[in-house]
Amino acid sequence: MSAPARPPLAEPRLESLTGLRWWAAFGVFFYHMANLAPLPIVELLDLGNYGVMFFFVLSGFVLTWSARPGTTVGTFYWRRFARIYPAHFVALLLAIPVFYSVDPDPEQWWVKPLDVGVLLLSVLLIQGWWSNPVILFSGNPAAWTLTVEAFFYTLHPWLQRVLAVLRSRGALIIAIVLIALSFGWRMLELASPAVASLPIPVPVTRLAEFAIGMCLAHAMRAGWRLALRPWIVLTGGAALAIVLTYDSGTAWLGPVREFVRATQTEWVLVFCTLLIATVATRDALGGRSWLRQGWMVKLGEASYAFYLVHATVIYFVLSFVGKQSLGWGGLVWYPPLFLAALALAFALHLGVEKPLERRMRRWWDARLERKRAEAAAAAAATEAAPSA
Repeated sequence: MSAPARPPLAEPRLESLTGLRWWAAFGVFFYHMANLAPLPIVELLDLGNYGVMFFFVLSGFVLTWSARPGTTVGTFYWRRFARIYPAHFVALLLAIPVFYSVDPDPEQWWVKPLDVGVLLLSVLLIQGWWSNPVILFSGNPAAWTLTVEAFFYTLHPWLQRVLAVLRSRGALIIAIVLIALSFGWRMLELASPAVASLPIPVPVTRLAEFAIGMCLAHAMRAGWRLALRPWIVLTGGAALAIVLTYDSGTAWLGPVREFVRATQTEWVLVFCTLLIATVATRDALGGRSWLRQGWMVKLGEASYAFYLVHATVIYFVLSFVGKQSLGWGGLVWYPPLFLAALALAFALHLGVEKPLERRMRRWWDARLERKRAEAAAAAAATEAAPSA
């Protein structure tokens, strides 16, 4: 259901999406904490892994929403490199001593033999093109998503040109078709194990998520708004989580639960899509949102750094204390590890991510300005030269 289309508006900053990004990173933290201190609600905490899906959809949305005419492909690529690479490289250096050893202990399954060749793939952000877990999760295990993002960044300027010829309705139709195809592909995988075992690289399998986010942003730039309140979507998400994690034994709920569980990734994709659309609509229309509070936005801004370092902190502690027994007693580990990861994240965010991105962007902009000045001077000299 949607409100009537309206003329394109100036794109305001959608700060609530920045705040929302923090909660996605927070969910991933809880997912990984189960490897150290599993809780009785482990199935519910496992849903935090879908924070990665949220990031992919949001990435497509934000890049398309913030796109400006006149930005060259080279400038776009450099800005994305400046945005993600410095923090990634430092986080990789922090992760290597935790996840690699020249003589790994067999009981520490997360520690791999030191392999410079495999680590080089992580330095180049291409490890995500291999399905072998030793390579896919090499270096900083969380960084496999950056391979996927790099693939998205490569395609974005060209996908943007395709979207440019569409109106809001066309973009929304493509988003709906992509979601429908996701459900169809899942059903095909369930019906045919041969399809499920096809060696499709991870970045390709996640492209629909990014493209859906792009389609949403393009439709909203053209004036479309989703007439649905965020609390309704959140209520639906809570209901989905209950169906996925709670077995009531009710006869009629059993088959529904099994179907939803079999297609849970696709249902979560629908949830992420609707949540981003509703929250973005609220901001675009100037509605109130607690996600725009200053502290919430600052956490969202540091969420990338938090995502990069949280697993390193968790597994560093795990190497000393071992996996804890399943039970509520494991809760004592959550606050101190969260605070440690958060402190390290802000150190990375404020000490590396922000200042280096700013410097790298300034260097690029100054370089372009020099080129423009040189071209203008050459053109002026040509015009002033006497004709033969």
